[in-house]
Amino acid sequence: MGIVVVEICDGSLINSLDIEKIIEGKYPDVAVIKNDCLSFCGMCAKLPYAIVNGKRIFAKTTEECLEKIKVEIEAELAFYA
Repeated sequence: MGIVVVEICDGSLINSLDIEKIIEGKYPDVAVIKNDCLSFCGMCAKLPYAIVNGKRIFAKTTEECLEKIKVEIEAELAFYA
């Protein structure tokens, strides 16, 4: 498992992208974990979101959310470097 964990709810709109392939392909020290539910009821149906090392990341569009996820990943990786 990576030093950075990205958790994705199965119902999250971010799943319209192949988030595992995108993130794990670019960042080998990152693990993407899909869960049935992350207990943010209703959020997954309204906004694309993910949790990066415990921090909730969300945006209005999947592309914007992906970019925010990448920024948070890079900040986390810089912290561990």
